[in-house]
Amino acid sequence: MLSITINNLHFPNPFLLASGILDESADTMFRIIKHGAGGVVTKSIGMKKRGGYQNPVIYELPYGLINAMGLPNPGIEAFGEEMKKLKNCGVPVIGSIFGGTTDEFVYLAKKMENYGADAVELNLSCPHAKGYGMEIGVNPNLVAEIVGEVKKSVSIPVWCKLTPNVTDIVEIAKAADKADALVMINTLKAMAIDIEAQRPVLSNTYGGLSGPCVKPVGLRAVYDVFKEVDKPIIGVGGVCSWTDALEYFMAGASAVQIGTAIATKGPTIFAEISRDVADWLKKHGYDSIKDVVGVAHR
Repeated sequence: MLSITINNLHFPNPFLLASGILDESADTMFRIIKHGAGGVVTKSIGMKKRGGYQNPVIYELPYGLINAMGLPNPGIEAFGEEMKKLKNCGVPVIGSIFGGTTDEFVYLAKKMENYGADAVELNLSCPHAKGYGMEIGVNPNLVAEIVGEVKKSVSIPVWCKLTPNVTDIVEIAKAADKADALVMINTLKAMAIDIEAQRPVLSNTYGGLSGPCVKPVGLRAVYDVFKEVDKPIIGVGGVCSWTDALEYFMAGASAVQIGTAIATKGPTIFAEISRDVADWLKKHGYDSIKDVVGVAHR
């Protein structure tokens, strides 16, 4: 009932671990898989080891989180050991990568393929790392170039993670027309100010806003792109309950990724959402989660 196939990859359920939460090592990803995730996306990995920003890097709000981690990662060469441990983990493993140039993305994608990744997710949307992510992802010409060159260089599916920090996300989605699937959205560029210190809370000033407050933005992005682009969509942003997930499916997502809710509710959220969505499908006479994808467009 909950199993899905995207780009010929079989997922036992459509609830995937989003990049950036409990995915820095094979051990943490195994933990999430044991709790029922249908697939995992690794931490975004770059060319070289990166330490990230100094604390404070996370600020909790009543309606979500702002984070500016700075893309900390061990570098692609060191991450190979973690990928090897994930072989035969039972679910698809998606390797997330970020780069500053097309050549870097191509190199990283090839490495992830060699490490055994089932697909690669291009991080073209991080809002707080200078020279990476969103700074590339707002330019449709660069998006088209990077996606096209990576697609020519690897045989595994290429997923493109889009930024909501644009005037028209449909334009960017169309620029990524060579991608095998679209992942949307990444976090919204945001900030917070400490009124006693009279300065920004985060060391980087700006961060990415995630959690329940961004769900309406993510839903709108999925809904708009589903109407215009014929590709599988993986919805991300504010999925904290089974009702949130169903909204994304109805807007046009074939799967959803869960991130911030793991930090606020714990990894058991995967099993809980799977159970509750399955119960809803049975109650409403649906045989498969695929039957509700895009129903809000009817």
